[in-house]
Amino acid sequence: EVQLQASGGGLVQAGGSLRLSCAASGFTFDDYAIGWFRQAPGKEREGVSCIRSSDGSRYYADSVKGRFTIASDNAKNTVYLQMNSLKPEDTAVYYCAAGAVVATPYKEYEYDYWGQGTQVTVSS
Repeated sequence: EVQLQASGGGLVQAGGSLRLSCAASGFTFDDYAIGWFRQAPGKEREGVSCIRSSDGSRYYADSVKGRFTIASDNAKNTVYLQMNSLKPEDTAVYYCAAGAVVATPYKEYEYDYWGQGTQVTVSS
């Protein structure tokens, strides 16, 4: 059974940091790209970041470049999203997803499996 377990969300003040984790199981982790998406109330889900285990390439949305860092621990089948200098507009439910063939990291349809989401709230 494929599982993606996102965790690490919480309430933080603006300027603070959080680290999200996405623990994966049930598929060959090294063969998949792992992406992070977020959805704020009343808004569409948007791609935030992605990492491809095959070549180590990383993608970041313009809105998070320089503040967020994605990393993968293949031994633990876990991807992390380090979020620094958080802003109130980063408030959203964050989801991780896995895709076998991800050509366009910010497109939801590129991903095969989704986790349940973790809430991030940034207060001003």
